[in-house]
Amino acid sequence: MQRIAVRHADVGGIAIQRALPTRERRTVGAWCFLDHAGPAVFNGSSEGMDVGPHPHIGLQTFTWMIEGEVLHRDSLGSEQIIRPGQVNLMTAGHGIAHTEQTTGHPRQLHAAQLWIALPAEHAQMAPRFDHYPDLPRWKKGAVTQTLLIGQFEQYRSPVFTVSPLIALDLQWDADGHLELPLRSDFEIGLLPLIGAFEVNDEKISSGEFAYLGMNLNKLRLTAEKGSKALLIGGEPIKQPITIWWNFVAHSKQEIAAAQRDWQQGNARFPQVKGYAGPRMTAPDLPWRVD
Repeated sequence: MQRIAVRHADVGGIAIQRALPTRERRTVGAWCFLDHAGPAVFNGSSEGMDVGPHPHIGLQTFTWMIEGEVLHRDSLGSEQIIRPGQVNLMTAGHGIAHTEQTTGHPRQLHAAQLWIALPAEHAQMAPRFDHYPDLPRWKKGAVTQTLLIGQFEQYRSPVFTVSPLIALDLQWDADGHLELPLRSDFEIGLLPLIGAFEVNDEKISSGEFAYLGMNLNKLRLTAEKGSKALLIGGEPIKQPITIWWNFVAHSKQEIAAAQRDWQQGNARFPQVKGYAGPRMTAPDLPWRVD
């Protein structure tokens, strides 16, 4: 088991813990980004997460809401509040822009946001937005399991994907053990969201991300009541990708073109209607493109 210390950062005024990408591990399957936001409670009506218009290409943003509500708007005209137990999936493809703001009462936030790198044959697909209010959920022993994406045992998530992936939310309702069957051709990672765990008899706590590798047929987890974890996995990426700012691509030239289109206000990234604040400004590229 590879233990990776999460990085602490700020996104839209919210403190987050970033498990992917890091120097030690860039991807787990097609998962190329994993932020754990919160849990946080905001006292004033003006406080909370507020992420202004920004672009994406070559990826899917995947938001799993645990507590609180977030309003999503995008350049397709989508406007959707995501609530606890729901998934928002935004497929950027050739290009999309969006905003995210906490809403509801009380104003709070606990969520995981991930990116899925699109394979080269789908990287330029038309953008789309999907909202999933109902996901497979079941209890086994002390643990309530929710299948967020992919297939697991007899369950299948409705969430759209073009890559072989899995994500499971695991909630301990009492002290206990859980044994999970796994696909040996999947890379597997585990992020504690609340509490500490024994993973195949090795201890891991919040603030750490466990990369478990491949060739695992099963996984044994032990935790106390109230603990919560996110398990992700998938087939390893066969094509190298480049991640820069909010873009994922299969060449630096694609990223340079997207940065130029965003900065020039190109029709590739239409306006996000309904949001009053300014657009984000893309930073300078860290490499030279002729």
